[in-house]
Amino acid sequence: MLRFATPDDAGVIARHRALMFHEMGVLPAELIDVLTAATVECLPGMIHAGSYVGWLARDPDTGSVIGGVGLQIRSVLPRPALRSPGVTRVVGREGILLNAYTEPPHRRRGVARALFTEALVWAQGQDLARVVLHASEQGRPLYEQLGFVASNEMRFVPQPPTR
Repeated sequence: MLRFATPDDAGVIARHRALMFHEMGVLPAELIDVLTAATVECLPGMIHAGSYVGWLARDPDTGSVIGGVGLQIRSVLPRPALRSPGVTRVVGREGILLNAYTEPPHRRRGVARALFTEALVWAQGQDLARVVLHASEQGRPLYEQLGFVASNEMRFVPQPPTR
């Protein structure tokens, strides 16, 4: 059972976000609470403003949240966007899928597929230039099945200035 996230869901979304990063090996256990608190601080305002749209999956028996995914809508400078069948348009918004997480006992049961499918159907009606995500190795097969393709994106992480 899927539903839209509300600002009241910030706690569970933040917890899932921190656990996702921890399981990917990029967030030490001692920082899970720190990232959770920082996310809870900013997420309700983003949901209220519409710059973050989330979907949550609930266990049909207990009603508890067992997974979720979010779509952050961000403004980008207008640029050409290729759309099928080869039409070029200039659009100034894109979506980035993030915070994909399913509670361990509920994995490999179609929860993530249902969440991503719902998010992508919603995104189709939003006149976005594109939807992107950063794929973990575990998620890559699902994303490819849903139509995502590898891109030319690269990442640079600025280092703190030296004094």
